[in-house]
Amino acid sequence: MDIKDTARPLDGAGISAFLRSLPAEPLLLGLGEARHFVRELGELRNEIFQHLVEHEGYRSFAIESDCLRGLVVDDYITTGTGTLDDVMERGFSHGFGAFPANRDLVRWMRAYNEEHGGKLRFFGFDGPLEYWAESPRQALTGLHALLDGPLPCTGETLDTLLGPDDRWSNEATVMDPSQSIGQSADAQRLRLLADDLVALLDTQAPRLSAEDRERAALYGRTAVGLLRYHHGMADTSPARIARLSGLRDAMMAANLRAVAEHGPALVFTHNLHLQRTKSSMPLGDQTLEWWSAGAIAGAHLGDRYVFLASALGTVGDDTPPVDTVEGMLSTLPWDHSLVDARRLAGAVAEPAPRISHDFAYFPLDPAQLGTIDGVVFLKEVVAPD
Repeated sequence: MDIKDTARPLDGAGISAFLRSLPAEPLLLGLGEARHFVRELGELRNEIFQHLVEHEGYRSFAIESDCLRGLVVDDYITTGTGTLDDVMERGFSHGFGAFPANRDLVRWMRAYNEEHGGKLRFFGFDGPLEYWAESPRQALTGLHALLDGPLPCTGETLDTLLGPDDRWSNEATVMDPSQSIGQSADAQRLRLLADDLVALLDTQAPRLSAEDRERAALYGRTAVGLLRYHHGMADTSPARIARLSGLRDAMMAANLRAVAEHGPALVFTHNLHLQRTKSSMPLGDQTLEWWSAGAIAGAHLGDRYVFLASALGTVGDDTPPVDTVEGMLSTLPWDHSLVDARRLAGAVAEPAPRISHDFAYFPLDPAQLGTIDGVVFLKEVVAPD
């Protein structure tokens, strides 16, 4: 089979044809990043999303960013609350607010909502964490405020137990578990209170508006997830980092399942968070393993979850060898291609793994092609700063 027979140009017609080839309409269409902050990929992502909105009925966009900060962006897109500059500063984590393609996307989504009756929605689906984590204050107090009747504690009690936020968001806990307060008496009590408040939410759902139910559910799962994560931060066992990585991806997956309830959504995050296979990372003399957000979400959604991995050909002066998957895809006649990954797996004979000079670029693993639905391939990009 000619490798060209596995691919098509990545344009509107190609995207729609790919969607028609799937066994079911996706609820989550994951577009992975092989590397963060690639300008050309961000611009291409925006074009893909605009096509999906205008021709395929998509109404939601989700990105690997703090789910609570994402509320700021969603409010702006749906109601015009705030200014674009403020939203880009406060509405993103991980430095994603400074990425020009994200600013362009937010501006376009706001303009679309102003001109059309249907409302586009924006979601951050990461937890308020990296390897360190934020205070659970916003999530806990936000949930508490939306509930009514006899509650398991007062707001003042929550405030006392939470204490100063900086004792939670202490970045030194990444390397030193003894500095974490995640297993302190206050944290243990907060975990019980969070569980009680989430249980009360179910009992009070009929009195809440759909918007308040959605926000309360987000607060609830974020509070529980953060407190669970902080508990893991204080763990001193060798499994600590693997457990924390798994907890983070599980929080992502829970948020993605909530996004899927709104209908088809484009999800943009690193390939590693979307892959269906087990994630692994070497650490010292051990290999840490956990399941990614995509693997977890896919287990629940089945063929309503679809994963497009991105791959890059030449990045700056780093050109892939011809016997790698990226090298072979570089022979395609289009600058941007959409490749049927499973057909590609049958068309290439034991390609070599690519060793990239760019430490931030994660090349395609030839052994995983059969677990990917498609590859978005960019033949050449400028190396990010």
